[in-house]
Amino acid sequence: MTKNSSDQFSKQFLEEILSPFGTVETSYEVAGEPQWVDVFFVPSAQSTIHELGLLGQIAQMPCLIEPFRNQPTTDEVRSCLLKLFQVQGDFRRKARRAETSITDRDLPSLWVLASSASDALLQQFEATAQKDWPSGVYVLPMALKTAIVSINQLPCEDETLWLRLLGKGRTQREAITQVLSLDIEDPRRSSILKLVTNWKISVEVTQQIETQEEDLLMALSQAYLEWEKTTEQRGEQRGKREEARSLILRLLNRRIGTINPHFETQIFELSVTQLETLGEALLDFSSSADLELWLQSQS
Repeated sequence: MTKNSSDQFSKQFLEEILSPFGTVETSYEVAGEPQWVDVFFVPSAQSTIHELGLLGQIAQMPCLIEPFRNQPTTDEVRSCLLKLFQVQGDFRRKARRAETSITDRDLPSLWVLASSASDALLQQFEATAQKDWPSGVYVLPMALKTAIVSINQLPCEDETLWLRLLGKGRTQREAITQVLSLDIEDPRRSSILKLVTNWKISVEVTQQIETQEEDLLMALSQAYLEWEKTTEQRGEQRGKREEARSLILRLLNRRIGTINPHFETQIFELSVTQLETLGEALLDFSSSADLELWLQSQS
């Protein structure tokens, strides 16, 4: 089960993108010894998911989706396969109880979304490129119903955008830039910018950032500014203020612990500009006394 902010972003992103087209379960528990699938997706009967490009092709049938911020190890891929077989077994058991038949086509498949995948890793699992899929997609032997996607090898085009957002370094930066260029009326633009904005703040607060990823934070900062601008242009000031309050309170709880109700009341009275200022200031807070001093400075 995912634990860091990058993995959490991947799950939230896939849930946001796929939920209009079917049932999405994150941290889906597998029967037997406790294990969790990052994302389990079942398309709705009348789903038209083609607008998601390559991600839509992947999600045409029930599937397990396991994103990896770094290249997965051999054991991690084996663990994904084990979860796939357990979920497939559960599908068969349910079919028997319901006295219905189930074909191999109806069984879920597995998609391992890796920021990169070396030739050595692919060779271990006999994963090969197929003419029906773009570069970067490697299919395991047919009986395994599994594929490994090396996100950094995907062509930089609209069809692969939603997967490249789950990549790393330059691949992800280019995808974020492409999201910023989407039509301002595209609802996916605002929802994705909102997700990457929350991720940016989470990364900064928890300091889960490597030196080589500083450029990524710059790209996320641009996404944050664009999201703010779009929100203001649409006249959603009230909603923005409520969202900002909620986000600030969550970050304060993580930073300094439970907030005194009196301080919480004062935070609810702050303007959007003050909330934004508090969002920057709280990165230096170490106790509730710091929050109290900051609030006093605003009165």
